[in-house]
Amino acid sequence: MIPQKIFNQIENNIETIINKDSALGIELWNELLKIHPADLATFFTNIDKEDFKALFVGLPEKIKASTFDYLSDSMKAFTLSFTKEDEKGLLLESISIEELTDLFDYLSDEEIKDYFELLHKKDREKVLSLMKFSPESAGGIMDPYVVTFREYFTIEQSINILQRVRPSKDLHQQIYVTDKDNRLVGHIQLEDLLLKSPKTKLANILRQNELVVSVDEDQEEIAKQMMHYSLVTVPVVGDNEIFLGVIPSTTLVDIIEQEATEDIYKISGMAPIKKSYFEIPFFKHFFDRGYILAILLLIESFSSTILKAYEHSLVDFSFLGLFIPMLVSTGGNTSSQTSALAIQGLALGEINYSNIRRFFKREFFMAFCLATMLGLIAFLRVYFTHGKILASVVVAMSLSVIVMLSVVLGSCIPLLLKKINIDPAFAAGPFLATIVDILGILIYCYISKLILS
Repeated sequence: MIPQKIFNQIENNIETIINKDSALGIELWNELLKIHPADLATFFTNIDKEDFKALFVGLPEKIKASTFDYLSDSMKAFTLSFTKEDEKGLLLESISIEELTDLFDYLSDEEIKDYFELLHKKDREKVLSLMKFSPESAGGIMDPYVVTFREYFTIEQSINILQRVRPSKDLHQQIYVTDKDNRLVGHIQLEDLLLKSPKTKLANILRQNELVVSVDEDQEEIAKQMMHYSLVTVPVVGDNEIFLGVIPSTTLVDIIEQEATEDIYKISGMAPIKKSYFEIPFFKHFFDRGYILAILLLIESFSSTILKAYEHSLVDFSFLGLFIPMLVSTGGNTSSQTSALAIQGLALGEINYSNIRRFFKREFFMAFCLATMLGLIAFLRVYFTHGKILASVVVAMSLSVIVMLSVVLGSCIPLLLKKINIDPAFAAGPFLATIVDILGILIYCYISKLILS
């Protein structure tokens, strides 16, 4: 848990901590050094950049490197801009190759050239190979630092290699096996090295890979397949089945979190943002949110045009306008509920093109049942408050049609977007609600005119 009380004290006494000119400043500085690097990174993100710069420069090298690893990419780029040349190499070596690749997206070409010179030759080659791939593809998220064996190795040879190489990273449960041309041929389990005879060749105990992904495959699809097959790692291959790396379960968690975050933004009608909330300038936030709301406002204004066109038909039943909020909100709620089920089903793979007819059949029957129930409730509500049969029929029929239309749109639009390679999450939230509002008012006015005239 983040020690918020200590952070508040530090933030209120930053100047004396930086100068170390008082007993309180020295005491709080020592407390700062005890804080977990992840919490330090969060604190540094929320304070003034000049204060962060002054505090970070004074940290011991070990804490600098650990904290640097937890900073966002934009904060890492800022940190490198003021760090001494002899310390930049230490900071860059403290993060993984995948993180380095993401960090370079925030740097200029000249800065990348300079920082490359600080990396070991082997690391530079790895980064260059990863930068060819999209950051959201298998190639962009894979871990290239994995131990692989040749199929002609024996168990004894494999163990000797592990003892000599002493991998710096934890071994995965699956150790992948390749041929002499580095083509993936299968895998062995880590326990095979203990349970099998030392003279056994790996080719004789190879296990088939349940899932192999292409280097260009999208990370969201990979995450779905890993969860479907309950895999802790998945191998990544390039052309001709050449083995390139592994996507571990830790990366899977990051993918799920990233995709879920993007969906939240899309559902709210905003483009996904990769920086933290306070790192984005106020007016950038203002523009990203304001122009969407302005567009929706103009679209929603068509509702008043529809009401204006039908006002003469409703002059004798002016009280019907009282039920417009009820109708449009019910339609919006129904469409949001349906689209959420469709989007979740698509995300989990429960709804796909093999069972799409079954899904539509089920939802259309659901639409009929909901429309009947809510229409009956609306009829009773209007009749017992106003005592007019025709008006009650108008509201009930309108609500029933709106609910049926909302279910149809809420179930069809996500699948349509999926079909044309647009994230189905865009089908939820304000866009769908605005469409349903306008169509709902049009349906209400048309049915009112049809019956009451």
